[in-house]
Amino acid sequence: MDKKVLVAYATKYGATAEIAEKIGEVLRQAGLAPDVLPADRVRDLTPYGAVILGSAVYIFKWRKEAAQFLKKHEKALTERPVWLFSSGPLSEGDPVEQLEGWRFPKAQQEIADRIRPREIAVFHGVLAPTKLNPIEKWMMNNFGSPVGDFRDWEMVTSWGLSIANALKDAEPGAN
Repeated sequence: MDKKVLVAYATKYGATAEIAEKIGEVLRQAGLAPDVLPADRVRDLTPYGAVILGSAVYIFKWRKEAAQFLKKHEKALTERPVWLFSSGPLSEGDPVEQLEGWRFPKAQQEIADRIRPREIAVFHGVLAPTKLNPIEKWMMNNFGSPVGDFRDWEMVTSWGLSIANALKDAEPGAN
């Protein structure tokens, strides 16, 4: 690919940033040139031939930085391949099943429909009580939220490889 790949993310406590970093690492190992950046630090998509955007999910909603990124860059996103991901479910097994089929926030669905992402993934998240504010700790205790790191790194790596392969297959002269 002659242009860079942007891996942008919105995170609250860093777990989604770590997923984005892992995707960037996988792309780099596949010979691509990713930039991994917080979504609110991206000003221009011109240097990028493809975009991967992810957000932490709270109560079925993306973080505002990711939602604003979609809105601000909608036109540019329609002109290049895009992949979207969410992180958040706290347990093991299929995250989409656990979310009863939910894949993407309803509030951003119309924009996503216009962008037409290649794929939308959902990854498990992390709940680390030491990082929570008092209200979040109260909610965790009262709703019996599972605690721990539930991310499936094999799933993240596999998804990153599928993106790398799609981008490499799209290169001029690729078989």
